[in-house]
Amino acid sequence: MEMTPKKQMTLSGEYSFEGKGLHTGKVSRMILKPAPAGTGIVFRRTDIGPGAVVEAVAENISSTERSTTISKGEASVSTIEHVMSALTGLGVDNAIVDIDNVEVPILDGSARFYAEALSRDGLTEQDAARRYITLEKEIEVKDEATGAWVKVTPAPAPSFDITVDFGSRILGVQSARWDMGVDYAEQLAPCRTFVFFHEIAMLFRHNLVKGGDVDNAIVIVEHPVSEADLSELSRLFNLPKLEVREGYLNNLTLHFPDECGRHKLLDLIGDMRLAGGYMNAAVTAFKPGHTINSRLTKAVRCHISNKGF
Repeated sequence: MEMTPKKQMTLSGEYSFEGKGLHTGKVSRMILKPAPAGTGIVFRRTDIGPGAVVEAVAENISSTERSTTISKGEASVSTIEHVMSALTGLGVDNAIVDIDNVEVPILDGSARFYAEALSRDGLTEQDAARRYITLEKEIEVKDEATGAWVKVTPAPAPSFDITVDFGSRILGVQSARWDMGVDYAEQLAPCRTFVFFHEIAMLFRHNLVKGGDVDNAIVIVEHPVSEADLSELSRLFNLPKLEVREGYLNNLTLHFPDECGRHKLLDLIGDMRLAGGYMNAAVTAFKPGHTINSRLTKAVRCHISNKGF
């Protein structure tokens, strides 16, 4: 049975967000705006000029190192996955995203603020049917080195099922699922990004997480940590004295027992939107991440391009 298409949807107003980027630490102001039917999701770098436009499609992916970056010409926008996920989970087909710097604000590390803002006003129905991406075959990508895989299987409606396993005694193995009958704003949007304590120094050396702190990321402490290590992290984050309790930095309270698994699902939904729209497909994944997710979206774009979609 095929899913009955519904109308395309756009925003009912304009919504502004401001804050630092997780990796660059640079402050940006971003405005989500309505867009005409058939636009899709488009980013505009307002600090560069009117022609600095990047369509949110897999062909424009330029980096997947700890986040997803899209680029076109001189315009580049990084860490787009959370806002892309929110727009997808809330049912938005068409939107313009104006931003005055290189990286999307991390806010609290989740999609909560986007979901709250858009949910207050609801969406505006447009005079065009939603055109779902349909597949003629299953498409799968694998990473033999890590055992990770992600695949899409033709189905009557969009759905996402993931399992994550970091070999962590704190996280264990976590699974999460979302389809369009699940309340994205309640069940996924509040789930924050996370990092392992032992990775932080390496990330700093690679010029990443310059905007990271305990207010925008869950820090998982897998191994015993010395006072010297905590002091160094306090210095890097420019924060008061840090403590470790129950496997998390500063006795952080999780929104859900499986919040980290749900966040990886949130990321996957955002990354898969770069296929160009909503897919009538079941997306299943084991240990998904931005790099393998992007490989799959590129394969889907190639498939639908050959079909003449």
